[in-house]
Amino acid sequence: MELVRATEAAAIRAVPFIGRGDKNAADGAAVDAMRKFLGTVEFDGLVVIGEGEKDAAPMLYNGEHVGSGEGPACDIAVDPIDGTSLTAAGRQNALSMIAVSDRGSMYDPSAVFYMEKIVTGAEGHGIVDLRQPIGENIRALAKAKGKDVSDMVIAVLDRPRHQQLVEDIRASGAGTRMLLDGDVAGGINAAMHGTRIDMCVGTGGTPEGIITACALKALGGFIQGRLLPRDDDERQRAIDAGHDLDRVLEVGDLVTSDNTYFVATGVTDGQLVDGVRKVGPNIRTESIILRGRSGTVRRVVAEHLAEKWL
Repeated sequence: MELVRATEAAAIRAVPFIGRGDKNAADGAAVDAMRKFLGTVEFDGLVVIGEGEKDAAPMLYNGEHVGSGEGPACDIAVDPIDGTSLTAAGRQNALSMIAVSDRGSMYDPSAVFYMEKIVTGAEGHGIVDLRQPIGENIRALAKAKGKDVSDMVIAVLDRPRHQQLVEDIRASGAGTRMLLDGDVAGGINAAMHGTRIDMCVGTGGTPEGIITACALKALGGFIQGRLLPRDDDERQRAIDAGHDLDRVLEVGDLVTSDNTYFVATGVTDGQLVDGVRKVGPNIRTESIILRGRSGTVRRVVAEHLAEKWL
């Protein structure tokens, strides 16, 4: 619940910037709020995955210590707004999120920013493999889930690099769900029961893969990833850091501990959680909390007196 207060604060502070076209202003407000509330949490949190490096937005810096300094030593991944462009445009599926695990258990994503990823629910274990053609994976997962291929829905980030992947998915007989941003939410929805997404695939951020893995620890979900350097310089940095670029990483490689927490609060409405909204004199938020060790999924709907915030 202490972590939820931090994502709630970040989401609420971003509200005045929804649809205003300034993603850095939204991100800056969310960062400041999240940092303030994280400072009250009883733990020694080390930011392993900060936010904003890709687009030079405001940051909670990699290597920064957050929390009271008392209590358990933890790795922490933060994204005060996953979907700053979505927020700025007033589009759906922007989240504020935090992932936490035992100190030293998160994979270091600093050498290579992008990775190929595939995420499914528990049915994907032993069935789906990143090294197989996407059509084979879709057919195998459909059989494991007892579904027709024509009923399968595959989430993919809407990027030019995925044109062939999208064509191959549709050629298999499955449908696509194109994501403007936010493949963490896409991956979690693929792993949860009762959603319309069966699989999330494509190339996305390595940090997002690790955050997704923290969430999947609670869901029993399946993820594989393979580092994808953007150029020769990044390839060499990865080799110098000791990474095997042919290795397929699984959930236990991305986060070695089962003592994980994933917390997200909706900034704008989405498939995972509703966004922040004004209800009379109150501000209502919806959050989701996934705890790896217990396999527990909690949803928290909170009302905050608006005059205290805006």
